[in-house]
Amino acid sequence: MVKISFEPAGELVIHEVVSVGQMDLLRERVTPAGTMPLYWCDGVLFSFSSLPMTDDVVRDYMKGKIHWLEVHFSRMEEYKPIMALNEEEYKASMNVRIIDTSNSKLHKDFTTWLKNNVKM
Repeated sequence: MVKISFEPAGELVIHEVVSVGQMDLLRERVTPAGTMPLYWCDGVLFSFSSLPMTDDVVRDYMKGKIHWLEVHFSRMEEYKPIMALNEEEYKASMNVRIIDTSNSKLHKDFTTWLKNNVKM
């Protein structure tokens, strides 16, 4: 049998945190190919971008250190699986999926840190 190991991240390094309105958060997920999902955990709606996978970043990942270049977030007390973005510019209503990541230890720890360290 193949040996399977589980090594969860030991550190999350966040380089920038920005509070934005929910509609701006939805707008940022609209791409020419469609919409990208947002994440929701413990009353926080958010997205993040990662650093490019350079040799140094890959080495950090291998040691359990994750880098998020930028996090955009907004309060959203209750989870909704889909939010609609109605924009005249797009001449349509666009639905953005929201992924409930409440079962993620990393995301739970992140939202706890956010609530304790960033004005919401």
